[in-house]
Amino acid sequence: MTTLHDFSFRSIDGGQLPLTQFKGKAVLVVNVASQCGLTPQYSGLEALWQAKRDKGLVVLGVPANDFGAQEPGSESQIKSFCETNFGVDFPMAAKEHVVGPDAHPLYKWVASELGPDAAPRWNFHKYLFNKDGTIAGTFGSATVPGDAAMVAAIDEALTK
Repeated sequence: MTTLHDFSFRSIDGGQLPLTQFKGKAVLVVNVASQCGLTPQYSGLEALWQAKRDKGLVVLGVPANDFGAQEPGSESQIKSFCETNFGVDFPMAAKEHVVGPDAHPLYKWVASELGPDAAPRWNFHKYLFNKDGTIAGTFGSATVPGDAAMVAAIDEALTK
């Protein structure tokens, strides 16, 4: 059976970011962009990370330039923007494609498991994974990090 832990990203800092390191943790994977109207969600994602990381939640940002060319910068520019403007210290991947034929394998896998409607349609789409790496849910871009239903799903994922 395929799980989140079978995949790896490149880290925004260089090197590999194997998702096996998150075994035993619930993971929220979010495709992010610095020049989007939804970019203020970084604040909520950071708050969620701060509030729940000691309980086993990992927030993983995946910069993507697939929607409206709203993430044009380099990895160092993206990292600096996130840290300076939003105090982001949750893990970040290097820039990836999240839709289309060049989409990262994780995104292709989730779409194959849940159907094409589960693929991101815009920046800040969220995938939630249980501690065992199975898919717990998907939340559209308009779902803010403090959304009650998403927080409840995260709390449930922290128990599985």
